[in-house]
This record gives sequence, C-alpha cells and structure tokens, in this order.
Amino acid sequence: MVIQEKVPLAPLTTLGVGGPARYFAEARTIGDVRAAVEQAHSRQLPLFVLGGGSNLVVSDNGWPGLVLKIAIGGTDFRIESGQGILEAGAGEEWDKLVKAAVDRDCAGIECMSGIPGSIGSTPVQNVGAYGQEVAETITSVQALDLRDGQLRELCNEACGFEYRTSIFNTTEKGRFIILRVSYALKPGGEPRIEYADLKKYFAGKSRPGLVEVREAVRQIRASKSMLITPGDEDARSAGSFFKNPVLSEAEFQALAERAATRSLQIPSYPALQAQRKVSAAWLVEQSGFGKGYTHGPVGISRKHALAIVNRGGARAADVIALKDEIQQRVMDTFGIELKPEPVFVGFE
Repeated sequence: MVIQEKVPLAPLTTLGVGGPARYFAEARTIGDVRAAVEQAHSRQLPLFVLGGGSNLVVSDNGWPGLVLKIAIGGTDFRIESGQGILEAGAGEEWDKLVKAAVDRDCAGIECMSGIPGSIGSTPVQNVGAYGQEVAETITSVQALDLRDGQLRELCNEACGFEYRTSIFNTTEKGRFIILRVSYALKPGGEPRIEYADLKKYFAGKSRPGLVEVREAVRQIRASKSMLITPGDEDARSAGSFFKNPVLSEAEFQALAERAATRSLQIPSYPALQAQRKVSAAWLVEQSGFGKGYTHGPVGISRKHALAIVNRGGARAADVIALKDEIQQRVMDTFGIELKPEPVFVGFE
C-alpha cells in the first residue's frame, strides 16, 4: 500500500468540488485497511474513509489527515434456506451488484438500479430509491472496529437502520470501517412497482420482470440526470441533496395549513404517505428554487429539484451557500427543516 501526498479529492467525487487530501491511500485488502489505520494512528492524523464519492461535499480546504479509499473487491453468490445471498467487498460498484442480482432473477434491490457509489456506502445511509431500501435485504455487515482493531460481523438489527440512517452515521459514527456486505434476495421474486414514476412507466403494460424494472429505473434516473452520464452538466451533483422530511401528524397538519394559505395542496404518494413523509423536491420548488435555478457556478438541476449541481468551476463554498439559502427559504415558507443527505468532509 502506497501513501501519497496532496492528492486532489474533487475528481474522486461526483460533485467535483473540494481541496486535496494531505495524505491518501487505497486499500484493496483488509491488511491494507489495518496498515492505513495504524499509519493514521501513529502519526496522529484524522482519518476519512472514502467510497465511491457519490454522496460527498468536500471542503475547499480538503482533508488535513489521511483519506483512505476502500477498494476491496470480490463478490459471492449462494442459495441459503431459499434465499439468494449476494455478498460483496465494500469497494465493488453498487450498480454492478444490482445487475448481478437481476441477472440471477433475484428480487429485492432492482429499484435501486443506477445509484452511483460503492457497496460500503449502502449500509451507512440505508440507501434507498423508488420504494426500496437496503435495510430490507442486508443480512450482515463485516467491519473493522476502530475501538479495538477487531473484525466485527453486525447483523441487520445491530446496524440500527432507519430512514437514510444507521449506527454508522449516527450513534457509532467514525467507529467502523465497512469491509463487506451481505444481502438476502428472493429468487424468482416479483419486482416492486410502488412509486408513481414506475407506475406511470408501466401503465397499461403487462406485469414486467426484474430486467424490465431495472431498465425502467435507469431510464427514469437518466431523464432526471440522476444517472452518472459523461458530459451531462446536470449529473455533476451529489445526488438528492435533501432528505424527504418525516413529519408527525401535528407537523403534517401545520404544513397543510401553511400550504393552503398559498392555495397549494401537498402532493401525496402511497410510498410517502405511509410514513407521513413529504416530498423535499416539492418543498424546494414551492419555495422558489425551480428546476434550472442558477446562482453563479452552482444551481438546481434542470431535471431534478433536489440535485444541487456544479455548473463548472464551483467551489464547495458555493454549494454550501446555496444549500443554506434553500434551507432557510423552506423554513421561512413552510416551517420545515430540510436535512441534507450528503456527507460533509473537512468542514469545521
């Protein structure tokens, strides 16, 4: 394992902003991970673990310590008790794993096709899309415990999954480095068609299979520039920048009353309504930040109201300024606090 100095981080992220890492290493084995951790510890360097770079905002100052990119590969598939167990190294590309599952006619993650990033990031934020989330299929997570240097095997319940969260980004943030993840899928299972976009896509068509649903999801994502496409400025983002707020009944009613004063009706979808989730995209647009909004080198995607995009030459400070402006306007207009999805690296 080689440790490099002053490595630019912006090219390693989908948003394309941020300064350099003081030190940088790529780990292809568990031994590499241990060695990098020991280097950081012995030199008293702050450690940041980098995956696919798809959900990050890196500070213009970069990272003052060691950035460790996890590149552990390898996949394995087996049948256990009627389930298809698909296991992969944390450095494997997520969408390739989804394709592998669909190619094996195993249901459970098909609606998360096209999401950029690596396997290791999926448990951290309980990644999800179009009515599915990885918490439904993850059976175990192998991780290095930085408290004592031991390998741990965490079951699904131990991961503490909730909407876009887990112990890895809340109560135990910074404690574990994820090495491998196992998913339990359903051989021959039916695809899930729950979200409005998918229902509309397949309206009037016969029941689609997993392959058709995967392709539909990728096409829908591409139409919103949420599929990484070279040359597409609107795809130069960190994905959805804000989480859909989950409201109590009282909070939802208060929002409905505010909306009514502006002759607005809160959009309702079955997948959102079940948890009293509200569309963050709707809140953003109704607060004055429509698709295509531009403020200097940053803006809102022309195809997706939740994507803050780098229109070219943007700095992290520009992204943060727009984020803050959107959050404040939504709070002033609707009394709702929007919470960001990306990880912020190198900020105070």
